This record gives sequence, structure tokens and C-alpha cells, in this order.
Amino acid sequence: MKNVNMFCLALEPSHYEFIKKLGYIPVGLGEKKFDQNWLSDKFGINISKKNKYYSEYTFHYWLWKNYLDQIDSKWIGFCQYEKFWSLKTYKTEDINIDSLNSQILKQIPEEYENYESILTEPSFVNQWKTMKFIKKGLKILIKKPLLILDKKKRNLNFHFDLMHGENNLNKAINLLDESNKNDFKKFVNKEVSFNPHIMVICKSKEKLKRFYEDVFPWLEKCEKIFGFENLKGYDNTRIYGFLAERFLSYWFQKNTKYTTLPVINYNIRKDIS
Repeated sequence: MKNVNMFCLALEPSHYEFIKKLGYIPVGLGEKKFDQNWLSDKFGINISKKNKYYSEYTFHYWLWKNYLDQIDSKWIGFCQYEKFWSLKTYKTEDINIDSLNSQILKQIPEEYENYESILTEPSFVNQWKTMKFIKKGLKILIKKPLLILDKKKRNLNFHFDLMHGENNLNKAINLLDESNKNDFKKFVNKEVSFNPHIMVICKSKEKLKRFYEDVFPWLEKCEKIFGFENLKGYDNTRIYGFLAERFLSYWFQKNTKYTTLPVINYNIRKDIS
């Protein structure tokens, strides 16, 4: 018997049959119309109107408020139409629409029973080539030229400043509750990697619920600073999703015994329009 409920988030109604064949639960997000076979963030208690800004987190909010207590599997996981969990790393040339079914994660192996959560393999933000840093954040590098030479100083806080607006992460952290504010601040100023893609597999509904109880009130407070109307460009429009993505890495590392698994990057929209 399958021991994980895997929610696969998609933007295209035409992806339903493929996701079902994978053994995953199809979740429709975005502006297109999805029929009653899909799970959706548009019913019940929801913040679906914020999807443009919150990204996948509008579904997480819906799950928290409407569906989480109904799940009876041992593990609860999340993936996307372009990113799938796997037990091993594959070469890009070995991945295609026909191979995915045998390459993606279907069952959590017994050797993971001692863990409470599974995160994606870390992305190291200090490994960018110098020219990319200069292109994205010349003003910041002029203020702090040593960052060009010292990779250890290129931490998560610096990376967020570069990608999503200078000092925005610090402003947001200052709105956190006391149980997380100092620890998350230490995390982003010390760490040079995070677990990307807003993907997690969690064994405890209670742990997942606790995460939601921490992240969503915080994001709502952040709306009073950043709003919605003045957010321009992909990196700023989705600032709430990017804030929560970093927070997810910190929270599950702090509050659970975790391990990591690889992610297969393959966009099924290339084959299924």
C-alpha cells in the first residue's frame, strides 16, 4: 500500500490524466478553469486571489484550512508539473515524458522511517559566477565590494537582497513572532544554501499544521509592508512565495529530523500543452 499522498501542482487542465497515471493527486492552480476532478485552492476558505504573489502557497493555505485533517497517509508530499521527487539523480538526457513514471518517487522507503521530513537537496547561493552577482546587484556590491571576493559572506540574506529587493528580507523577519525571529535571522545570515522549490514531504500532520500556523500569519503581516500594487517583475511580484520558501528551509531544519532527496527537473508542458 502506498504510504505517501503526493500533491502535484499544475497550471494546465490537460495535465490531469498524466498526473493521475503517476499515482499523484492533481491540484489545479492559476487562472484556468479546472473541473471537479481536481483539487483546487478556489473553494472553501481560501486566498486563491493571491496566487500571483504567493505562488504554491495559496494551495498550502487551502490545504491547511479545508483538507489537512482528512489525509490519512503516513507521509504528505508536494511536487509540481515541472519538478518531481526521486530516489536517485538522473542525467538530463535520460529524462523524458515516458521515463518519468519509473523515475519519480512513489513510496517512501523504510530506511526513511526515522525521519520526520524530507527536503530538496540544497541550492548554494554563494556559487554563482562573479559576473552574475554584478549583473543582478551592482549597487549592493559597490556598497560591499568584499562580497565579490569572500564567498562565505554571500549568505541567504545577501542573495535575497540581490534577487528580491535590498533589505526586504530583514524587514519581513522583524515581523516574525519571537519564537522564530532571532533564529531565522541567524539562519539567513549564516547559511549559504537553502532547500528550494517550495517542496517538502512531511510525516506528521501536526508538524505541517504548526508550520502553516507560523508561516501564514507572518506573510499576512508582510502584506502591510510590501502590499501588492507596487510589486513589479517576477522576482518582486512573488516576494511572499520567496520569503516562505526560505522560511520553509529554516523551519523544517529547526523543528524536524530531516533528510534530503533529489529533484527531477522536467517540465511536462513541453509534451502536454
